[in-house]
Amino acid sequence: MSKLLDGIRQNNFVIVGRAGIDFFTDPGVTLEDSTRMTVDLGGSSANIGAGICKLGGKAALVTRVSDDSIGSYCTRRLQHYGVDTTYVRTVGGEFRNSLAVYESVVENHRNVIYRNGAADFEMSETDVEAVDYGRFGALITAGTVFAAEPSRSATFRSFELAKAAGLPIIFDVDYRPYSWPSPEVASDVLSRAAEQCDMIVGNDEEFGFMAGDYDKGLEKARSLSETTCEIVIYKMGHEGAITFTEGKEIKTGIYPVEALKPTGAGDSFMAGLVTSLAARHDLETAILRGSACASITVSKPGCAPAMATTDTLEQFLADHPGPTDH
Repeated sequence: MSKLLDGIRQNNFVIVGRAGIDFFTDPGVTLEDSTRMTVDLGGSSANIGAGICKLGGKAALVTRVSDDSIGSYCTRRLQHYGVDTTYVRTVGGEFRNSLAVYESVVENHRNVIYRNGAADFEMSETDVEAVDYGRFGALITAGTVFAAEPSRSATFRSFELAKAAGLPIIFDVDYRPYSWPSPEVASDVLSRAAEQCDMIVGNDEEFGFMAGDYDKGLEKARSLSETTCEIVIYKMGHEGAITFTEGKEIKTGIYPVEALKPTGAGDSFMAGLVTSLAARHDLETAILRGSACASITVSKPGCAPAMATTDTLEQFLADHPGPTDH
């Protein structure tokens, strides 16, 4: 068994990244027409943690939250979903938790992110050095943590410590241009991070971005699988995914649903993928189960509250006997 699968099968993950707060409209309602919104947990890493816990795994988040009622709210919601908040620390001053405001619509969907003076970017090397990595089977992170200092250096330090403890590293590229000082910095940093990981998940645009040319994204994903990474998953939206591993290419489709909004799909895919591998499903089946989780999430309002549970996933698979052709 590989170190990667051995770690994942412990089904206990330390996640380095952000927790935020989401405001989202009622189904079908645009922001201009909205008179009320629902609030819940947000942030890619927090969503992945919530998704893992809802599917029966364990997860702890390493991050900073603002020392105010919003930070307290995010911490409380993490605990609500079962995420371990031992390594969630507060930061004072003018730093604030990230805020996402989005519409529960697909056509002309708009998603506004407030990331000025983000509290999670204040995560320090001291924060990641306080983690007992031996408690966990694998480390997961999403690319947003690398967009600013001191979070960037702290996350690279967490990679060092995780590797020293024998943990494999799982990386969701999750490129968000608005968080970065420039595309050039992002391309360099994300590529450096990717080269240290055991499993990478990204979409065609993200791999193309790292390659410096959209048309070379597939080549970049294949190259990573042949050099430094055991599993590379290249997602192509409605066209499914291509997974590179051990010299093989696995092509998988998606489960079509009537989507309510596009947000949360990547986070739920990751949660479904790793918990399915932990349950000893083969890789192709785990990818399809991750795809099913993504379909479940985009068909419901919100992100964390829309994540699949074990029961809703199994029911969905029973009702959808096969994905699209690929």
